[in-house]
Order: sequence, then structure tokens, then C-alpha cells
Amino acid sequence: MTEKTKSGRILKGIGGFYYVDTDIGVITCRARGKFRKLGVIPYVGDIVDISLRNDSEGYLLDIHERKNIMIRPPISNIDAIAIVISKAPPRTDTYFIDKICAMSVLKGIEVAVVINKCDEDNGNEFFDIYKEAGVQVFRVSAKRKEGIDEFCVFLNGKLTALTGNSGVGKSTLINAVFPTAQLETGEINDKIGRGRHTTRQVEILKPSEQMWIADTPGFSAFDIISKNEVNRDNLAVLFPDFSEFKDNCRFTGCSHTKEDGCAVIQAVEEKQINRSRYESYLKMYEELEKVNNYKQKR
Repeated sequence: MTEKTKSGRILKGIGGFYYVDTDIGVITCRARGKFRKLGVIPYVGDIVDISLRNDSEGYLLDIHERKNIMIRPPISNIDAIAIVISKAPPRTDTYFIDKICAMSVLKGIEVAVVINKCDEDNGNEFFDIYKEAGVQVFRVSAKRKEGIDEFCVFLNGKLTALTGNSGVGKSTLINAVFPTAQLETGEINDKIGRGRHTTRQVEILKPSEQMWIADTPGFSAFDIISKNEVNRDNLAVLFPDFSEFKDNCRFTGCSHTKEDGCAVIQAVEEKQINRSRYESYLKMYEELEKVNNYKQKR
């Protein structure tokens, strides 16, 4: 009998099984032995070719070329990242937001900041920082289902990965967008001011034919520091709000950290660049400097 083949996207992978969304439904697949021999690991988000054993089972044959790939969490082909944050407890640290924004610029991924729990605190401070930085910002209350329609317009036509520290309401937000998902949600621990993790693995949900949402686990889901693709010389490029100033510095090769005649520092002093964003830049620069010094000593 002729082998039937299909193409689709991996929605999740558990215990050696991959669940592939195709035009005939979700097919449970195992990977062919060649993947192991070649050291290739299928990722959630991969577009793959599969062979069908029957209407519900099959094997992975090939992985299409990836447009991007993340290691932590393991996911590929992301179109956008939505950073879910909150001014209400647990308050999100701006450095966490800025690291993910920088990584998104590095990978060429669209990014948005989603301020949740606006029924408790409207997050004006966050809204102003990221609007000024040219980042898309949404205000929502997932619990009250407010602002969800506008956010869905952003989600449409994309694979969007949601990230954010525990307790900010990622799962509640997904449930508001996709009620049948019925994801488990966690309560805030009053002693530590954080929520418990309810997302344990990467999984893509599909609220509609042209909308894919990846719920990703972990506070430190994305870490660009110490990666070879980022260094002190190109870090400023990952802050688009610096772009109109960074080439006007007095000295070529300005690090934008302490030099006289630095146009970026002047823009911070004149409030043309938000100080919070600049402080995140300095912190990343310092971390990269430590990594560079460590590598030189080895």
C-alpha cells in the first residue's frame, strides 16, 4: 500500500511522541531513527513531513527549515513573543522584560508587552516605558476578560509564545482567549509574593485556524546573556530606542556606559530615553563583560 504523507506543525512532544497538527487533525507520531543518528531533536513549533500509519498515528519524516529556534524553552518558528507582566503582585522586574525585548530584536521576532491585572493596577509606569521605547503594549484583565479582543487582533495569523514570571496570569490570559483550553491556574503565595508554576512544558494551543499560542514554562525562559551571538559591541543594536542617538557619540566604538560626549547618556539625561531601559542596558553590558573576562581566563 502506498505510504500517505502529510505536513503539519508539532504542537507538543511528550515521552518520544510528537503531536502534529495537520489538515486531517492531530496525528500522534514517533520520530524515525535517522533523527537520533543525526543528532537532530524535533522541537515544538517545527513544520514537519509525516508518514501516516492510519488516521491518527504516523512517523516524522523530515523537519522543514526553521526560521528561528529557542533553546530555553525548546520551541521553533515563533512569529511573536507576548511578555505578560503585572504591576499588581507579583510585580514584574523591568530587567526581565528588557532582556526578552532584546532577545526578540536579536531573533527578528515581533514583541509585545501585555499588562495583566489592570483591574487591580493599570500599570501606567510600564505602559509609558514601553510605549516610549516603541514596543506594542496591551492592557488587559484576564480575570474580567477586559482588553482581550484587542489582544486577539495582535495574536491573529501568528505563532505567539507567551512568557512571564509565575503568578502574572499567563494561564488565565490563555483561558480568556481560548476558553476551551481550561488551563490550570495558580494562586499567589503571600509569603514570597509569587505564584507557583502551572506550565510544565511547552505546548502550542490553536484557538482558531490562524492563531497559535505557545504557553512556555519558567521565569528564566529566555537567556541571551553568555550566548556567542550577543556581545558588548552589538548590544546597543538590541535597544531600538537608542538607534537615533547611538551613532552621534563623540568617539567611535562608544560603549554608551561612561564616555564623555556619549549621545545615548545625554538622551537619558534629557529624558529622551527612559532611564529604566538604560539601566537594563548597563546591567546586560556588565553581565557580558563578566562573561567575556571569564572566557579570556579559561
